[in-house]
Amino acid sequence: MDALKQAIRKQGRMMPGGIVKVDSFLNHRLDTGLMMEMGREIARRFAPSAPDLVLTVEASGIALAMATACALNGIPVVFAKKGIAANQSADMAEEKIYSFTHQCESFIRVDLRYIPRGSRVLIVDDFLANGKAVNGLMSIIRRAGAELVGVGIAIEKGFQPGGAKLREMGIPLLSLAVIDEITDAGIRFRDTDQEI
Repeated sequence: MDALKQAIRKQGRMMPGGIVKVDSFLNHRLDTGLMMEMGREIARRFAPSAPDLVLTVEASGIALAMATACALNGIPVVFAKKGIAANQSADMAEEKIYSFTHQCESFIRVDLRYIPRGSRVLIVDDFLANGKAVNGLMSIIRRAGAELVGVGIAIEKGFQPGGAKLREMGIPLLSLAVIDEITDAGIRFRDTDQEI
């Protein structure tokens, strides 16, 4: 997606250790126009799969999930929570994940009442690196007795294994921008005009 690639080139900062810092438009301060455009593109690609809901992880995946769900005629968004609450349901599914960006393990939790058995679920998130968050969400979908219809990602780090593993598993994956290499000379993007 050209608009996203341009935003990464103009506003993104490359940090040591393969960190791509895009908080000026994607996950701290939001470029709402770009966010809605990305949501429409993910929705366009996955609309034929007829998802019933969008699933993501708090907090940085919520905006893109919301934009996608709105473009899919206002289907619900469910987000996995990272914290434990006093009013938490007894019917929570919990998975341990590792965050490449934050370099730590955490637990994500979803109240299974919000993923009805047999529902068709589209996972949407801002980044895909090693795929741990997506794998945790897929485990929760299985526990809920629901069906994964695909995964929509804003930025995939193609130099890390998450995307390749999902594709090897036959999971429909759309990454709006895939970064294959970060060097002092700049960023090399993969052609992402992919069919899912």
